Amino acid sequence: MKPEELLRAPVSPSTLPPSPVPSFPAAPLAGFPAADRSRAAPPLFDRECFSVVYRSDPETLRAAVPEPLEVAEPLVRFEIANLAGADGHGSRTEAYQVVAVRYGGEDGEYLHAVHLGGGGTLPAGRAPSSSPGPATAGTPRLVVEEDLLVGTLDCGAQRVATATMPYEYAPMNLREAREQITRPTFAVRPAAGTAVASSAAETVGTGTGAAGIGGAGTGGSRGGELVRTELPGITVRRAWRGPAWLQLFEHALAPLAELPVLEVVSASHVLADLTPRGAGPRRPGERVEARHPG
Repeated sequence: MKPEELLRAPVSPSTLPPSPVPSFPAAPLAGFPAADRSRAAPPLFDRECFSVVYRSDPETLRAAVPEPLEVAEPLVRFEIANLAGADGHGSRTEAYQVVAVRYGGEDGEYLHAVHLGGGGTLPAGRAPSSSPGPATAGTPRLVVEEDLLVGTLDCGAQRVATATMPYEYAPMNLREAREQITRPTFAVRPAAGTAVASSAAETVGTGTGAAGIGGAGTGGSRGGELVRTELPGITVRRAWRGPAWLQLFEHALAPLAELPVLEVVSASHVLADLTPRGAGPRRPGERVEARHPG
């Protein structure tokens, strides 16, 4: 995807300014110096995530991933995560669709879609700073039905995705599970002086410089930054792997099915505590210019 094509995409709900009255008060951020707490994302305890990695169409992925990111392998990961222990955010469930990419010799994942549940997460300004990408509302669920782990995503009354795996099928190496969680994540957020991404994403710029997309702050142009997040503080408590099935359904406002499932490669169920460090610009001084008037 060219930068100018990305900027023509509709503005997501994550660009709306947050509500002045958040539904949950800010909680103390253990482990962060007081001077850094305004920029830090809260720690997440007992994070439960169900991930399915699948092979998709290479040309479709190249069209979906913005330059300068490169599609490393035609692999996509769909994930449902329960974040019941997220300090300051309340209980919520999230769904992600990420694409395996490479940038500057580093392997990572491009955050293609984020759907947030948990009631007023988006309107109340509770969108997490660890997810600076195109967050939209949805109803993700992660439940156990007898011996089956089930992850679903609905938008309104319409089903968008269903993933299933036998519950606690086989133990997974904890180091392998940690490596899966700690891969760098790349996303595009509005640049300074353009549309607001979220209150958290505005305050967590921990890096220096930027990989820019668009003409930020110039004459009515929309611009964006390519940002990189990572999760250095990880404690994996338990993890399992097993056979899985994933179905994606066409939806005009949640087009996850645009990245089709050709083959399920792997699946995992991981319980962990983690500490996001927020979204920092990718590289000092590097910019990719594109303009979209209006």
